[in-house]
Formats: sequence, structure tokens, C-alpha cells
Amino acid sequence: MKPETTASPGEVAQDGPVRRDLLVFGSPLIEEAEIQEVVATLRSGWIGTGPRVARFEEAFRDYIGARHALALNSCTAALHLSMLAAGVGPGDEVITTPLTFAATANAIVHTGATPIFVDVDRRTQNIDPALVEPAVTPRTRAILPVHFAGRPCDMDPILSVARRHGLRVIEDAAHAIEAAYHGRKVGTLGDAACFSFYVTKNVITGEGGMVTTDDDGWAEKIQAYGLHGLSRGAWRRYGDEGFVHYQVLYPGFKYNMTDMQAALGLHQLPRIESYARRRVEIWSRFDGAFADLPVQTPAPEEPGTRHARHLYTLLVDLEHLRGERSSLRDRIVEELKKEGIGTGIHYVSLHLHPYYRDRFGFTPDSFPGARHISERTLSLPLSARLSDQDVEDVIAAVRRVLLRLC
Repeated sequence: MKPETTASPGEVAQDGPVRRDLLVFGSPLIEEAEIQEVVATLRSGWIGTGPRVARFEEAFRDYIGARHALALNSCTAALHLSMLAAGVGPGDEVITTPLTFAATANAIVHTGATPIFVDVDRRTQNIDPALVEPAVTPRTRAILPVHFAGRPCDMDPILSVARRHGLRVIEDAAHAIEAAYHGRKVGTLGDAACFSFYVTKNVITGEGGMVTTDDDGWAEKIQAYGLHGLSRGAWRRYGDEGFVHYQVLYPGFKYNMTDMQAALGLHQLPRIESYARRRVEIWSRFDGAFADLPVQTPAPEEPGTRHARHLYTLLVDLEHLRGERSSLRDRIVEELKKEGIGTGIHYVSLHLHPYYRDRFGFTPDSFPGARHISERTLSLPLSARLSDQDVEDVIAAVRRVLLRLC
């Protein structure tokens, strides 16, 4: 909501914030069908892992086009179990990008393996394929590309390196449910792919994740490892075929998705394309509105690909703005909040965080591309929930804050 003041067309009055109420970053669109499905789940008495999870897995499998889709309680769990299925363990190395959420590298560490970071392309913000093969050693077991912000990685050269060296490829597709690469859906390119349904994602279940794979053996292991290593899911033990004893096949984990979560996903997934169209509209409006500002807007889609448009990230041109360079991006975040606009930072590169910096001896310049982005990146609200007025408020606030600093 804008303050009750007057302003010239295209301008915002300067005697108050753009909005009185905060536009929360990443707020999802929840519709009545999801609410009613959750209520029906509660009334059914089956709120754990049950028939709605199975239906959600089937629907997601069909959307991606993979042989298997296995629902879990997070993308972090999906990454962890995919690497266990791949045989990744102590003494192994997994090549990935430092420009990602901590979960990507944390999951590698949880297997006992070592994350091997390679730098990113500053334009795409994805892992630089040319740097992957030089990072391969006799200890490398897998490559874990991250489809950053919804942009598919350049997978052909990555898959070629994997074939030459006998490596597994596990896609971190947390941002990329709708993405496609050269006619193939993300989620069908590597040996497995891991998706997120966290509250800020394009499809949400509050918390939740999914693994897609065409490998029957991997699917069996991931399903079992995700529920204590049991041979059969709890709801299937009491199904129409009668009671069946479970057996413990592996020392598994408590990573299962619940029917409460799946109840949301069952209605979110059918709207995925209509929501994507709305984000395309907002994305285009942002591109045009910020073209004259000292920022770098997201690069266009590469030919033959589909960008999932999960994050709209600006790179602030620090060299052409007034203020202390080391804190300027964070100052912009605070100024936008004062204007009523919530934002995100995606991401501060993992090599700059204390754990990874200290354990592996990284310096700020170990990955200059990732550092460059870390100092400048700023993510704006991008959701099907945004009204036209919300979009105009974001534009007005960004323009006001940046023009003040020019």
C-alpha cells in the first residue's frame, strides 16, 4: 500500500516510504484448494507419510519425465541420500560450486566426502564447465552442478567430463523445477536430481524435497534410507494387501515427507505453468524498469534452454555508486527495507563463511567470480502472489534507493 501523497507520473513522493506494510521476500501463493486439502488430511487421520505422498510422487514423476520420484522432507535430505546411493563416502571428493546455499556442500560433508569448489561464470552465476575437468582427481566420485536461480547449467560439457572419468552427476535443482536444457527437463540429465519445495520456491510444501532418477537401484536405496532404512513405508504395511512386516535394510534416516506437506504440493504442481507465466511477466517488467540503473540484470536465457525464473537477482554496480564499497550492498538492503521491500541475498559464497574458510584454508580470492557476485548480489521479490501494485512498489523503491546513491 502506498502512502496517501501525490507524485508526478512515474515518480514516488519523497515524504514517506513506498509502502507502509513490508512486502515479504519469497512469500508464496497459497490458494483455497491447498487449505481444504490440508483440512481433509487432518480429518482423514493419516497425517504422516501416506497416500497423498504417493500421489504427489506420481504427479511429480510425470511432470519431470523421470522413472522415479521420491519425496523427502527437504532438498538437503535429497542431496544427502543421492550421494549415499552413488556410493560417495569418506575419502571421496565431490566437485561443486561455492555460490550456493550451505546445504549443497553440507550434504557432501555429511557423507564424509570433501567438497571441491570450482568458480562460477559471472554472467550466468552457474558453475564454469571449463573449470570442472581440471578439478578432477583420483578421489573424485561425483559432480554436483547447481542450477542457480533457475538457470540450467551448461550440462553437455559437464556430462562429457563425467563420462570420461566415470563420475556420477547429481543435479542440485532446488531452484529449477521448470527448467529445461536442449530439449530435456532438468531432473533427467544426470544420474539423479534434487528438488526443493521450501516456502520460497516455485512449488511449495512448506518444507520438502524430491529426488528424481531413472536408476532402479538408486530409487530403492533412497526410499529405504529416507525412512529409517526400512524395507516398506509405514502406510504400505497396513494397506489393502494386508499387514506386512518391515525389515531394516540400512542404518537409515528420518527424512520422509508427510501427507500434510504433500497436501500442499498436490495442488501447487498443477498450477506450475500458470505461476511461471506470471513470474515471466514480472521478470520482463523488472528488466525494463532497471535498464538505466547502475545494476546488472539477469542474463537472458541461453538458446535451447528454459530458465525456471526462481530468483530475480540484481548485481549492484559498486563502482558507480556513492558509499563505502564493502558495505554498500547491505546498505541498499536496509534502505529497501525502510521503503517496505524485503529482499534476499543469494548468496555469500561458501568459501567466505567461517567453517569452509577455516577448514579448507580458503582466502577471499580463492574463487574471484563467486566473490564478485557475493559482494553485489541482491534478490527481489518474485512470486505469483505479487499484485501489479506490488511489482510497481518494488520498482519504485529500487529506483528511489539506487538513484539516491548515484
